[in-house]
Amino acid sequence: MRPIDNFEYPAELKPVFEKAKKLEWITVAYLLSTAAVVYLTMGNSQAMKTAWFEDMLSLTPSLSFLIASRVFHKKPNKDFPYGYHRVVSIAYLCSAVALFAVGAFLIFDSTATLIKQEHPTIGIKVIFGQEVWLGYLMIAAMLYGTFPAMILGRMKLPLAKKLHEKNLYTDAEMNKADWMTASAAILGVLGIGLGWWWADAVAALVIAFDILKDGYSNLKQAVFDLMDEQPKTVDDQKTDPLLHQVQAILKHQPWIQKFSFRMREEGHIYLGEAYVVPSEETGLVARLEQLSEELENLHWRIQEIVIMPVRDLPDEPGAGGDLV
Repeated sequence: MRPIDNFEYPAELKPVFEKAKKLEWITVAYLLSTAAVVYLTMGNSQAMKTAWFEDMLSLTPSLSFLIASRVFHKKPNKDFPYGYHRVVSIAYLCSAVALFAVGAFLIFDSTATLIKQEHPTIGIKVIFGQEVWLGYLMIAAMLYGTFPAMILGRMKLPLAKKLHEKNLYTDAEMNKADWMTASAAILGVLGIGLGWWWADAVAALVIAFDILKDGYSNLKQAVFDLMDEQPKTVDDQKTDPLLHQVQAILKHQPWIQKFSFRMREEGHIYLGEAYVVPSEETGLVARLEQLSEELENLHWRIQEIVIMPVRDLPDEPGAGGDLV
């Protein structure tokens, strides 16, 4: 049994990966500070409480990414001949669950508040001998939880696409949830100040549905990845165009009559098999090795593709050159 080659990002992407790790450490520090500030100023505001809970759950994608980044590049061994790449998919699942949980909690908590018709109040706090409405402090705390999160999320998106890092992309979605929740909390606090008791919960509820939608989409894709679905793109979760490039290369081999192939995603990388019906057997071994090398050199994500010669393929979808 031959373990696959050790995986490292290509030289041009290593600085991108290091930048992503640095951003995640910054995110962890920022979220901890945000959670502390929100906790100290939350008072009786429902939106502020949900914002604090959301900040704590927001740590999951960043921590998952940092843990996975210390594991996935470990060398394959006898027990793990395919390496440790799937830890990236597990980290993605953890992040997706956290994002979905944030949306679900916000909906449940806000709906319960509306049904109970709870009337939150915002008191006065004495600072340096001066009475200050606590709502001002809440708004200041939420502004701190808005703009940095928005900037961090936008910085992570292009890195996630370059690295094919779905966990990092989900973390960017979580940062989006951070600033949206903070914005909702600001509206809720202002609503309470105007005497609208329901504004606090309604603001959180409106944002919750968008967060839940993103969470469900990522959770579904994370589960499908672990079920060896066809590789999907990071951003729009459509079939990766790389598969069509593999198909084109196989189709233009003059010595192949028919073929079918399949690929699966292992974290950042793709593994696959192709079954080919050769038109002639002269120099077949050399041709198989050359074709396999050409496909693996097509892109850094294609870590290994095994070419298997067969006498015939059934006349069914996938046998004429499509994906199995």
